[in-house]
Amino acid sequence: MRARELQEFGVDTPLGRIRGLRGVLRRDGDARDDLPRVIALHGWLDNAASFVPLAQHLHGIELVAPDLPGHGASAHLAPGADYSFAGAVNSVLDIADALGWERFNLLGHSMGAGISSLVAAACPQRVERLVAIEALGALAEVPERTVVRLRDAIAATRALRGKSLRVFPDLAIAARARMAAGAQVGSRLQLDAARLLVERGVVPVEGGFRWSSDPRLTLPTMQRMTEPQIRDLVAGIECPTRVIFADPAQPYLPEPLRRERAGLLPRGELVVIEGGHHLHMEQPERVAEVIGDFFVTAI
Repeated sequence: MRARELQEFGVDTPLGRIRGLRGVLRRDGDARDDLPRVIALHGWLDNAASFVPLAQHLHGIELVAPDLPGHGASAHLAPGADYSFAGAVNSVLDIADALGWERFNLLGHSMGAGISSLVAAACPQRVERLVAIEALGALAEVPERTVVRLRDAIAATRALRGKSLRVFPDLAIAARARMAAGAQVGSRLQLDAARLLVERGVVPVEGGFRWSSDPRLTLPTMQRMTEPQIRDLVAGIECPTRVIFADPAQPYLPEPLRRERAGLLPRGELVVIEGGHHLHMEQPERVAEVIGDFFVTAI
């Protein structure tokens, strides 16, 4: 499978037009028509190109990697709406419905793994298997910060209105900016990978390029689950689940918390490999080896 074999696709959903990449990743000599269907969900401020390197090493599946709402080439939410995990669950189901997929598998990275966790817990009748990379569940908040978080989010939302967006004179500068942003949260995103994301994540404007993603994605979340709520959610994921974490752990999900969460999965297994947060882009062959035949193994 070569990256160029991933084709652009688009579907209409209640929230707007969703675009992305899809491809049938066959084994050599495989003529099956009923390959397992996998929806791949990217991380925060990434896009469908996040899965291009990994797709070259996966086999035996039909892969659909959408740009989630507000990301890449997909539609932004309507004015006044805000991006939430609960809303993202319905977005994923809307995409599956538009594809005509009643049952499907999920492959998620970072935010996409968090969203996949919620979909799997909420809709066990629809999700066959889950591979979660660099996240499981959602980001937690202590109850004592509920009011502070709400106030900060509302203030940031009001301040964003009318704010001008940065224009990059060329893609190389935009790629380095993406690398710098990732480094702030512990990602080791390299230039080639950053360039891949940037090429899909910008639009041309006068004077250069600007991000195509919705600026509202950068706003603080108004409300988060508590850790006990997330643990209940993870324990409610009924499908076979393989969790892949990078070593060292990210600050947002440190040890031993991430192992504790993975241990709550009724049918889960955990694999830890050395690498950075975008290990599926930086070490796609190794991550593909870990995924192996997980999606094509009969339940």
